[in-house]
Amino acid sequence: MKPITQQRIVDYITTNIQDFHQRRFDRLQKLKLMDVVKRKNPYLFKTKNISTVSEFVKTILDAHLSSQEETIFGKFLEELAIFICSQVYGGQKSAAEGIDLEFEKDGIRYIVSIKSGPNWGNSSQITKLKDNFRKAKRILGTNVSAINVVAINGCCYGKTRKPDMGDYLKLCGQKFWEFISGDSDLYTDIIEPLGHQAKEKKEQFREEYDKTINRFTAEFIGKFCDTDGNILWEEIVKFNSAETTS
Repeated sequence: MKPITQQRIVDYITTNIQDFHQRRFDRLQKLKLMDVVKRKNPYLFKTKNISTVSEFVKTILDAHLSSQEETIFGKFLEELAIFICSQVYGGQKSAAEGIDLEFEKDGIRYIVSIKSGPNWGNSSQITKLKDNFRKAKRILGTNVSAINVVAINGCCYGKTRKPDMGDYLKLCGQKFWEFISGDSDLYTDIIEPLGHQAKEKKEQFREEYDKTINRFTAEFIGKFCDTDGNILWEEIVKFNSAETTS
């Protein structure tokens, strides 16, 4: 074990968090209204009694961005965890399917699948996780003799009441960050540097967001409203769900 300094972590975060902000901004800038309408459930928005174009556009855009940001930021946290573990325990990105991190500690080989939070998957996704763990264990057992292999589902935030899942251990929040670093305070130490330039990036993003709202609103009115300004829900559903032929 080789402890990592707080400054080393701060330097990594402040450098690499810029990529999260840039990817978030770039995706917003390139976003197309019709792509968002295709991906969202029109029945849900009708059920919410949305009657104005501005409300519809803002609702579908916010829902899309929220899902997208979770994915982008989840990737950042995964890479941060791998970096920290590489510095402390010599951990490395795994080549095995569905496994993000491999490292040895106290004579045990750990294979880790990293998720953002504890409620990340349905039953089929959890079954797939177990299959990935079994395959990786089998490969490691063939390649490395006399080594104990333990599978870990690491979650970057949250808690779990039942860490022992039978086929693997589930470590969340403080327990996960301590597991990969040996530092019980790491889970709180990483929060402050995440705010590096957050205000400036938020203002930049907000400017682009407002332009996107205006652009989407004008396009939506032209495609999905009648001359009186009523939303044509049937046309939205057709665009979203109708079978088309060449």
